[in-house]
Amino acid sequence: MLKRSIIIPVLIAGAAAALLVALGSQWSPFTGTASLPETDDAYIRADQTPLSTRVSGTVRQVYMGDYQTVTKGQLILELEDNDYKAALAETQSALAAANAEYAANQDAKRAADAAVASARSAIAGARDASTAASAGITAVQAEVTHAGSEFQRQQNLLVGKAATQQQYEAALAARDHAAAQLQVQQAEFSRSSTMVATAQSSLAAAEQQRASLNARDAALLAQIEARKAAITIAEVNLGYTKFYAPASGGLGEFHVHPGQLVSPGMPVVELVQSGVWIQANYRETQLGHVRPGDNVDITVDAIAEHTFHGHVAEIAPASGSQFALLPPDNATGNYTKIVQRVPVRIELTPDDQTARLRPGFSAVVKIHTSSDNHGSSSPRESR
Repeated sequence: MLKRSIIIPVLIAGAAAALLVALGSQWSPFTGTASLPETDDAYIRADQTPLSTRVSGTVRQVYMGDYQTVTKGQLILELEDNDYKAALAETQSALAAANAEYAANQDAKRAADAAVASARSAIAGARDASTAASAGITAVQAEVTHAGSEFQRQQNLLVGKAATQQQYEAALAARDHAAAQLQVQQAEFSRSSTMVATAQSSLAAAEQQRASLNARDAALLAQIEARKAAITIAEVNLGYTKFYAPASGGLGEFHVHPGQLVSPGMPVVELVQSGVWIQANYRETQLGHVRPGDNVDITVDAIAEHTFHGHVAEIAPASGSQFALLPPDNATGNYTKIVQRVPVRIELTPDDQTARLRPGFSAVVKIHTSSDNHGSSSPRESR
C-alpha cells in the first residue's frame, strides 16, 4: 500500500514533465505557423496633424468648437488682418510707382532716340554744308586768282597810259569782289565745320544718355520684380490669417481663444484626420505565414458587439524596438532572449460602425493567413 502511494505521484509527475517537454518542443512551431495568429496588442490609429500659426496676430474669431468634425477647406479660425491688408496695399502702391517710373524711363528713351536721330541729321546737314562751302572756296579761289591777274595787268597798262582809269577801277572792283566772295565762302566753311563738331558732341551726349537709360531700365525691371515678390509675400501672409482644415476629420481641444495674441509656430488645435487604421504589434514568432492582403477580423473593446473586417496592408520593415530612441544593444554583457514585437498595419473595410472608431481604442486582431486560406494542415501535421 505504501509503495502504491509512492508510485502514483511519481507517475503523475513524470507524465506532467513529459507533457511540458512536448509542449515546449511544439510552442515555437505552433505560434510561427498558426493559421489564425491573434493579438490584443493592437490599437486604432489615424493621422494627427498639429495646426499652428504661421504669422503673429490677434485671434478675431474661432469658428469651430472642441472635438467638432470638419471637412477639408472649412474655415476654422481667423486672425485680425488689418495690418496685413495695409502691408499688401503698401506693396501694391510701391509696384504701381515702380511701373510708373519704368514707363517714364521709356518716354525718356524715346526722347533720347529722337535726340540721337536729330544729332545725326544735323551732322549730315553740317557735313553737306561744309562740302558745299569747300567747293565754293575752290570755285571762288579761281575767280580771285583771275581777278588779281586782271587787276595787275590793268594797273600796268594804266602806268603806260594804255588803259583808262575806268578800266583800272573796274579790275580793282572785280578783284575786291572776288576776295570778298572768298571770305564769305571761307566763313561758311568755318561755320559748317563748327556745326559738324557741335552736332557730333550732341550725338555723343544723346548716345550716352540713351545708354544710361538702358542701364536704368535693368534696375527698374529688377525693382518691379522685387515689388511683385513683396506683393506675393504680403498676399501669403494675409492668407495665413485664416486657418482652413487641410483635411477632413475631427478637431481636438483648442489652445487659443478670441482676443488672444499669438505668435508664429504657436499650436492652435490638433486635427485627427478621417480614415483610421489599426496597428497590431505581433510577436515575431506569429508572422511566419502572415502576408500583405491577408484578411483580418477585428474586435474593438469599445464596440465589443461588432466585428470589423479588414486586410493586412503592410508589415513593418523592422521590429518596434529598432524604431526606439535608444535601440537595444545585445553585443555586450549578459543576454536574455526576448521575443520581439513587429508592427503590422491593417486597413479596415468601411461599414456602418467605422465612424464610431477613435484613435487610441484597444482592439483584438485575428489574421486569416495564407496557410488558412489554402487549407493547410494543422501545425503538428505540417511540422
